[in-house]
Amino acid sequence: MKKSILAILSVVTIAFTSCTSDSPEVTPSTSFDLKVDDLKGDITNNETVTLDATQTYTLTGGLIVRSGASLIIPAGTTIKSDPTADGEKAKTIFIAVERGAKIYVNGTSAKPVVMTSGKATPTEGNWGGLIICGDAKVNTGDNGTSEVGGLLYGGNNNDDNSGKINYLKISYTGSKFSDSKEYNGVSFFGVGRGTEVSNIYTFESGDDAVEFFGGAVNATNLVLINSYDDSLDFADGYIGTISNVYINGISFGGIEGSNNGQNDIALPMTDAKLSNISIVKGTATKFTASEKAINFKEGGGKQTYTNLFVDGIDVFAKLDANSGATARIAAGEFKVNGLNFVTANNLTSFYVTTQTGAGAGANLPTWADWTK
Repeated sequence: MKKSILAILSVVTIAFTSCTSDSPEVTPSTSFDLKVDDLKGDITNNETVTLDATQTYTLTGGLIVRSGASLIIPAGTTIKSDPTADGEKAKTIFIAVERGAKIYVNGTSAKPVVMTSGKATPTEGNWGGLIICGDAKVNTGDNGTSEVGGLLYGGNNNDDNSGKINYLKISYTGSKFSDSKEYNGVSFFGVGRGTEVSNIYTFESGDDAVEFFGGAVNATNLVLINSYDDSLDFADGYIGTISNVYINGISFGGIEGSNNGQNDIALPMTDAKLSNISIVKGTATKFTASEKAINFKEGGGKQTYTNLFVDGIDVFAKLDANSGATARIAAGEFKVNGLNFVTANNLTSFYVTTQTGAGAGANLPTWADWTK
């Protein structure tokens, strides 16, 4: 790969104040080769690398934060994928955080962090996406391997801390890793509730927008636009709360919630609590919502929805007929707007017009104005 001729940026940072989530205790970076137009490689040796918000970085390969190391991305930083990357090359371009490492996306509403395509005419699948692995519980085992990237995740610490994501715009992700696997916009693998996740905007993801594989991390203020699989997905014993979600442009399911694809009653069982959710099909012909507003599959687990608004989808839910999902429904563990779901598949009574969803029904809520 052609090497950059730009000077290596200085990334030595000294922590003069006590540790916070925005300013962690810092070990100067001494070996990571940080280049503006050739951003890639492994951050190792307990280093902390801080990007420069005045620069626009070109991501040319996998940028992996290894266990013990940290990556700090200040407000206003822009990272773009290699504009020449297509096909096989596109799947090698991603950002990943290994179990035991940390990332700090320190955006603000006025200056979000931007991760996007570098192409003049961008489309979904131009690059991979953001992958975060943690040490929290999953029901597929303590040492799973991430769907893409081959990183270990999962453990027994639901309070595990992988850092912070706040005010992130991430677009044109979802390059195809193999015939059966594609990147999501943001993937959380066994991430613990010590991690802060708020204000994420995804646009034109080639697979899911945001997916939780087990773990216990909570998330709030998600804006998920034009995803080409599911918009929001959780599975593998995810236990957490997700609030304030605006979804628009649905190819398959607005939300896909499951327990375990190999064992539909695996423990710990998925127990997701979601509130203030708007699911809007979208008007383009490519948005068919073929798996409905909610796809309750692979055992389903426990799912509770409060203040859920749905627009443009005739059949509310796609229900898996396996024994685990049937048992969850019969036990009243699939609840929507205070009502227990039943075995019928077309329940127009769940479209309660008094629900405000994310805040403004089918319209973008005011808390999401920063995404415009």
